[in-house]
Amino acid sequence: MRRAGRLMRLFMANSLSAQLEYRGNFFAGLLESLGQIGIGFLSLSLFFRNSSALGGWSLPEAALVLGFYMLTISFISVFLYPNLSRIAEQVRLGTMDFTALKPLDAQFHVSTRNLNAFRMGDGLIGLVVVIWALVQLGGVGVVALLAGVVLYLCALAIVYSIFLILATTAFWWVKVENITELFTGLLGAARFPASSFPGWVRAFLTFVVPITFITTVPAQAMLGRSTLTLTLVSPLIALALLAISRLFWLYALRSYTSASS
Repeated sequence: MRRAGRLMRLFMANSLSAQLEYRGNFFAGLLESLGQIGIGFLSLSLFFRNSSALGGWSLPEAALVLGFYMLTISFISVFLYPNLSRIAEQVRLGTMDFTALKPLDAQFHVSTRNLNAFRMGDGLIGLVVVIWALVQLGGVGVVALLAGVVLYLCALAIVYSIFLILATTAFWWVKVENITELFTGLLGAARFPASSFPGWVRAFLTFVVPITFITTVPAQAMLGRSTLTLTLVSPLIALALLAISRLFWLYALRSYTSASS
């Protein structure tokens, strides 16, 4: 674990030093993040113009969900896209050979080698929105806060696992961008509480594509409104998807035929 931590710090330092040479891109990314959060708040304001609740959620409660959504988008933009999107290119060009032959776990390498520092603004803005929502709600208890944090970490594990599974299909279908874009499009529903959707949509976002567990469930836990079932199911889903994504990756790596073969 210590070696993995050192390597991650080294990878991050190299990526930051290379990208921060172009600091204007950071501010451009920050402006884009502000635009996204502005659109999110505009959407919420339109819902709350003629109603005091959105699916049973007040404005600060719905803003908490939006804050978790922005944190998730930051996680995807900073860590997942810069790394997992390159799997298809490595398979196509045959450079996956070098990754597989390194004295380092290949999944760890393809998951942590790069980061996009320019999209860290999404995470900062999302954190500000979460804090603002909690202040508007008068704060939360320590237990509820810890429960929300733990379930949100489970949500990040779910997102990572799904992206890894989708990216790993590049070992057979090199053009996988449309698949990941489809999931990203579905993820847009996570900016609103799950209860704001019709029943069949809510069921789809819970049992087919676990979007509900990414933002709504952590927010419910932080508000002290999560059921025991959801609190227990979320970590189980995260662990199951992590195991499935790991096994799928190992299977794909064993099936990989290098460009030089």
